[in-house]
Amino acid sequence: MRLVYPAATKFKYIMQTIAKVLDQIPFTADPEEGLVVKALSADKTTMVVMKIPLGAFEAFETTEKKSFIVPADELNKVAKRGTRNDIVEIVLEEEQRRLRINFIDKKTGVRRTFYIPLIEGVVEELSEPQVELTVRAQMTADDFKHIVRDAKIVSDEVEFVAEQERLVARSLTPQKEYYNIMELGRPLISYEVRGNPPIVSKYAVDLLQSSLKATQAASTATIEFGESLPMRISFDLPGGGTLIYWVSPRV
Repeated sequence: MRLVYPAATKFKYIMQTIAKVLDQIPFTADPEEGLVVKALSADKTTMVVMKIPLGAFEAFETTEKKSFIVPADELNKVAKRGTRNDIVEIVLEEEQRRLRINFIDKKTGVRRTFYIPLIEGVVEELSEPQVELTVRAQMTADDFKHIVRDAKIVSDEVEFVAEQERLVARSLTPQKEYYNIMELGRPLISYEVRGNPPIVSKYAVDLLQSSLKATQAASTATIEFGESLPMRISFDLPGGGTLIYWVSPRV
């Protein structure tokens, strides 16, 4: 298996985001779907779903589906070494039980090579949660980042309240309060509420914060939730890819 991804910095931010949640990253390289990660955090509070389609790669060479697991901390350390001038070449060396990652400078052709050992194990077939999420709001990735960072100043949890014409993010403590009132165009790109508002759900700020590295690779973030249901956060990646976080609610 050999994959070539054209932007090392985007690859770095994607891997850093996943490594915030997972200790081990299970990859599947599928000649029809592209590169996929689906995994739960150790405490089962977060699910990560990454999909990078074939068209996002300069080369995607594998004749059959390949699954492998790598240690998240080791991959994160290597991914950090990529620069904006590099492309990333990923080669699965099955006999040596390792992953070879090459950073190749697009201007000079200089190649830097790292090897990461594979972890023995079976990649589980997981499905995303089957729940009806009645609120959908799209905003810039930076706007989502500001909500999470602002809320953290006040509390360890943030509550989202979906009304018919606006979405409110708020954090409350006996001494401090934070509100962010969002409407279509200010700053929401799109907004949809089904059912009977207000629809309210609360989430741990630390769980939401674990997704924020993705805001450096994505232009938009779409959040979906329902009354006291998990939140689905979707980041659009270059080349048609997506990075999705499912975050359990605070009850």
